[in-house]
Amino acid sequence: MIVLGIDPGLANLGLGLVEGNVRKARHLHHVCITTESAWVMPRRLAYIHAEVSRLIETYQPEAVAIEDQILRRQADVAFKVGQAFGVVQLACAQAGVPVHHYGPMQVKKSLVGSGRADKEQVIYMVKASLGVRELFNNHAADALALALTHLAHQPMQAAAARLARA
Repeated sequence: MIVLGIDPGLANLGLGLVEGNVRKARHLHHVCITTESAWVMPRRLAYIHAEVSRLIETYQPEAVAIEDQILRRQADVAFKVGQAFGVVQLACAQAGVPVHHYGPMQVKKSLVGSGRADKEQVIYMVKASLGVRELFNNHAADALALALTHLAHQPMQAAAARLARA
């Protein structure tokens, strides 16, 4: 199974692709898409949509794992991230790829065993799980963590879907 993990953002959007299953995952690709604050909003959103669509077309993921973010303090930031979140989901819908949502605590618990793990612990587990040695952008690391979280949850989700059909 190929999974695309997405850490949504407007200025920085992390993308990470993994292949395999919960026992053995392989790193395929990671990148942080950046947009300039000087760009008008439609240009920023179009760029994000195009890059996510291109990655989906290139790697043909079977699932997308995206972080559900709760931004309560800064309404303007939440609104901007929400727009990026929307165009990412649009790209997935247009490609027919199912989207799964995971909260930050779910990702931390899945990778580290504690929902209160810090960012360094998550990055360490991403590197260890995928055998990635190079340092990379935190947004891309979060995206890879989301993809790994989906691989861990996928067998349970598949079993639940089979039960629902029966």
